[in-house]
Amino acid sequence: MREIEYRDALNEAFDEELERDSSVVLMGEEVAQYNGAYKVTKGLWEKWGDKRVVDTPISEAGFIGMGIGASMLGVRPVMELMFWSFHSVAFDQLVNNAACVRYMSGGLINCPIVMRGPANGGTNVGATHSHCPEGLFAAFPGLKVVVPATPADAKGLMKSAIRDNDPVYVMENTLLYGNKGHVPDPSEGDFTIPLGKADIKREGSDISLIAHGRSVLHALEAAETLQKEHGISAEVLDLRSIRPLDQEAIIKSVMKTNRAVLVDESKPFNGVSSQIATLIQEHAFDYLDAPVKRVCTIDAPAIYSPHIENEQLPNPRRVVEKVLEIA
Repeated sequence: MREIEYRDALNEAFDEELERDSSVVLMGEEVAQYNGAYKVTKGLWEKWGDKRVVDTPISEAGFIGMGIGASMLGVRPVMELMFWSFHSVAFDQLVNNAACVRYMSGGLINCPIVMRGPANGGTNVGATHSHCPEGLFAAFPGLKVVVPATPADAKGLMKSAIRDNDPVYVMENTLLYGNKGHVPDPSEGDFTIPLGKADIKREGSDISLIAHGRSVLHALEAAETLQKEHGISAEVLDLRSIRPLDQEAIIKSVMKTNRAVLVDESKPFNGVSSQIATLIQEHAFDYLDAPVKRVCTIDAPAIYSPHIENEQLPNPRRVVEKVLEIA
């Protein structure tokens, strides 16, 4: 094990998969000579050349459509969106083509493509650059959606996503790219994490904090505060994958602790946490000692002011306050 940054863990995943499979290609705006807008693809163009790491025009509809077409013919493209907020420019390609082609072809055509890039608020870049659309894409059968919170999860999930024969949409977080964490060294063997498996980041007995992406870190910090200041033992369950969703892990945790707070950076209306709350109500209602509560992004377009946006998003204090309502 060594400690590396989230962006470097992704970079390792790309490098290893480019070497393992000649059909893997990286594409996106500025991913080649410029090393990526967030330096996630640093050094890969120099190593693998123009045919494996490809700069595209500033046209999401164009290059995503191209990648989907290439994937139907045997290429495994990894497409970078500079912001997931730009998904709407290529919505038809993302949900009408990539999601449906295997079904519409009777299983004769696969679409092994990865769409990736940052999907988050908190960087004070305004409402049009701060969407968290994981719940939106998870609503379309045929798509897989993952949201890694740590460097190890980022690498392991990305490698599995690249190898998957269905379209996988990876939602990263700009604020996590510089975070460090322990990741197995490549010399220790091939490191992958299966899609659809949640992970208990902290064991607990009194309440389940269920989260994904950067919200996992808020939940962990809140759990520390709850233990030290209130004697409450909080379990933190990291979903890692939104679709497929590890329903068994969610229900098992709630049956153990009898309480749940869902921490979700997407908006509350039709958010990921809405689905999880319904799942708990349907399958673990008799185990609940209190209502399921949620901590989501306050339901308004992303606020530009740094201080106000920090309060609009989930944060550890808001999580602690919500837990104390039902503890």
